[in-house]
Amino acid sequence: MSTIRLGDEAPNFTAKTTEGEINFHNWLGESWGILFSHPADYTPVCTTELGTVTKYKAEFDKRNVKVAALSVDGLVSHNGWINDINETQNTTVNFPIIADEDKKAAILYDMIHPNADSKLTVRSVFVIGADKKVKLTITYPASTGRNFDELLRVIDSLQLTAYHKVATPANWNVGDDCVIVPSVTNDEIPNLFPKGYTEVKSYLRLTPHPNLG
Repeated sequence: MSTIRLGDEAPNFTAKTTEGEINFHNWLGESWGILFSHPADYTPVCTTELGTVTKYKAEFDKRNVKVAALSVDGLVSHNGWINDINETQNTTVNFPIIADEDKKAAILYDMIHPNADSKLTVRSVFVIGADKKVKLTITYPASTGRNFDELLRVIDSLQLTAYHKVATPANWNVGDDCVIVPSVTNDEIPNLFPKGYTEVKSYLRLTPHPNLG
């Protein structure tokens, strides 16, 4: 088992899900993806998370992002749990939940951390680009639910910075100024950033969001 690092190709796998069997890479196609693991079915924090993802699916779709959840429980358990999620979170689950009973995917993605639990997956998140490369990894303890507003914010940053020579500063949100990357010279700025820029320091140059306005 090896740790997955940023820029690595996301491991491929075939698995049964609540929406049929998938080959992960084929299922992603040309889309970005989020793969996130849950310690177990019928757990309270995970129930709220999957309900939240259901409500946010339109936002993920808008960004060309497919979402898949995973736990080491089976399909019968998953389908029963979906009934509870729909009931308690006032939703209708609309994305696949992977049944990773043999822990194949969990092992590929190093989702089982023995010092936390020797059998159950931790609360991992992998954001995967359309090129199948891992763009972001976050691991939460079982006691802390994920912030899906933050995941949308990060995806907005990742997708922007993939196509423009900018980075996003602390607490950035869509519409805020961006940082021009250091490799861009001042002479190149007029062609790359016609909206202009503000030089705070020679290494800190701000420009308006290149895709807006």
